[in-house]
Amino acid sequence: MPVTILVGAQWGDEGKGRVVDWLARDSDIVARYAGGDNAGHSVTLGETLYKLHLIPSGILNEGVVCILGHGMVINPKKLLDELKYLADRGIHVTPDRLLISERAHIITPAHIALDGASEDSLAGDSIGTTRRGIGPAYTDKVRRSGIQAHAMRDIEGFADQIHKQVAATNAVLENIYHTTPLDAQAIAAEYVEYARQIQPFITNTVAYLHRALQNGQRILCEGAQGTLLDVDLGHYPFVTSSSPAAAGALTGLGFGPTVVNRVVGAAKSFSTRVGAGPMPTELHDELGDRLRGTGDKPWDEYGTTTGRPRRCGWLDIVALRYAAQVNGLTELVLTKLDVLSGFETLKIATAYQMGDRRITDLPASLLDMELVTPVYETLPGWSKDIMNVRRWEDLPINARGYVKRIAELLGIPVTMISVGPERDQMVLL
Repeated sequence: MPVTILVGAQWGDEGKGRVVDWLARDSDIVARYAGGDNAGHSVTLGETLYKLHLIPSGILNEGVVCILGHGMVINPKKLLDELKYLADRGIHVTPDRLLISERAHIITPAHIALDGASEDSLAGDSIGTTRRGIGPAYTDKVRRSGIQAHAMRDIEGFADQIHKQVAATNAVLENIYHTTPLDAQAIAAEYVEYARQIQPFITNTVAYLHRALQNGQRILCEGAQGTLLDVDLGHYPFVTSSSPAAAGALTGLGFGPTVVNRVVGAAKSFSTRVGAGPMPTELHDELGDRLRGTGDKPWDEYGTTTGRPRRCGWLDIVALRYAAQVNGLTELVLTKLDVLSGFETLKIATAYQMGDRRITDLPASLLDMELVTPVYETLPGWSKDIMNVRRWEDLPINARGYVKRIAELLGIPVTMISVGPERDQMVLL
């Protein structure tokens, strides 16, 4: 059983890129299974900060093959921009190192225009999407009007599909949202050029993965966003349009559960969220500002994709335990423990109070989530800077106590802790 699935165990932005980069050292293949360029993964190697949105951060490990699975929606322009971004930094990605599923769906300017128009029409009630066209692309996929990557092999047919899609979208943009239509002819010509460049990367990734499994190769499955944004498992409608949870790896890459032996959850040592939706432990004071940072460092709490400041708060064990349950987590990686250095005391939400009831299970209803208040357990903090620590026994006793308490409350082991943004700033347990 050579498959490891890595999932975000919160609302996304858990530092999965760092964890993927680390786990990729023991992997032959790293495969993305959901989402699109609404994801943002950052990895610091020496003096260079890499920000990736589509290509798995495993690409930074020499010899690792990366896959964009059929559960993804892919913006060809953003993909080509990312390939150039890597090439400018000395990493030349060839078709033998990056494979794109022939069944993955294509994002077009029509999807992006619909995303923006929909958010604008909702005004103060907007969901807070990244406006990257993700939702409309998945909508087209489900209603069977999307365009799959294999269409790029037939240039003329692909151009016709793009033109038809944009023309249909223009009717919606003009008549429903009363906005300016798109130039269907120009977009079709633009996408034909993208197709010519991307064609060599497109292949049958399901067959490739199963051959790899037969050969005993080790596969790391990388999710985007987080479990609490899953379209089925999150607080609807404040969710993404795909399944970032572990089950999404099976459908998004094309294999069964019998080949999986590890499900690793990544979680920050506190809570953050971008966009609207419930977040019971959110802090609206100087402590929340302190967790967020000032934005002058690349690892401060501002979205890699959007640049938006993240909402910050204490660690929510109720939500995290739910993520552990629905994913079947076998272990947890805690990130950004270093951010908590210098806090005199730390809080963990171990339950919610809802009226006269104390609950430990995550409610599904938005109305119920508006009624809950977190029940906190207070732990002592530590003052020591831990960014240079590499051994568990060298962490301050209160830092170890904080990690142990999290593992105890969840009932699963914490196996790695990040203590800084650089590749080697990890403590292995």
